[in-house]
Amino acid sequence: MVNRSEQGNRVSTVLGRRLGGQLLQMRDAAGKTQQEAAQVLSATATKVVKMERGWVPVREPDIRALCTFYGQDDPEAVDALLNLAKLDRERRKAKGWWQHAPNAGALAEYIALEDVASRVRSWQLSLIPGLCQTREYARALEVSYGAWEDPDEIEQVVEVRLRRQARLGGEQPLQMYAVIWEAALHQLVGGPMVMRKQLEQLIDVAGMPNVRLQILPYRAGGHPCISGPFNIVSFAENEAVDVVHVDGIASTVWVEHAADSATYSAYFDRTARLSLAPRDSVTLIDNIRKEL
Repeated sequence: MVNRSEQGNRVSTVLGRRLGGQLLQMRDAAGKTQQEAAQVLSATATKVVKMERGWVPVREPDIRALCTFYGQDDPEAVDALLNLAKLDRERRKAKGWWQHAPNAGALAEYIALEDVASRVRSWQLSLIPGLCQTREYARALEVSYGAWEDPDEIEQVVEVRLRRQARLGGEQPLQMYAVIWEAALHQLVGGPMVMRKQLEQLIDVAGMPNVRLQILPYRAGGHPCISGPFNIVSFAENEAVDVVHVDGIASTVWVEHAADSATYSAYFDRTARLSLAPRDSVTLIDNIRKEL
């Protein structure tokens, strides 16, 4: 797990950090120094530092040279590094709308991944997932945070959130699997009318062919994911490990390693098994909607 870094000029620091971390592990295992690695690349030690911290894209010749120097001769391992580097370079070149969106802030890095992801699994304790929110619900959330001085900033943030929802449509729609605790359905964000409309939209989204939505009912009691919400982002490429995004009040945490992301996936699956089936989930949502 690592906290979001502000270093470097990146579209996605996540993939770069993962690649750099693997290069660092290889160097440590080989007992080599950054200065020695730099000599192999005919570069400075500063370049090696930037590569290992994911601050810069890494070229194929550099990866091959380092693999040879570190004694990594497994063709599959080398290919995995090359594919990861290629994927990272492509992401850095992407010119997505989020890069110019006012007040996208820390969410920009997540949106960059979500925009090219094949699937997102979302676990939410108290909120409706951003990909399912109505304008009124999103606005009420931003107002409730109380950190805004200019109302226009609120509208800009709402627009960013709504624009993300385009990923659920199109020729290659994002596959979304959301599990939501029942408390989020009762939380009157914006008041009864706003919440009623939000629940109606949640039912509509649940009916999309690329969406699976389940509700974890109160009666389920304790469950594996009780500690907090998170999103698991998956990609179509076989070599791309799932990335977990955990957004806190003061910081964002990325879980980037295979073993750690697999733990989150296992916890998500266990919680999903405790949840209502999709059809029963929609029935519960509709019953709560009727009560408002």
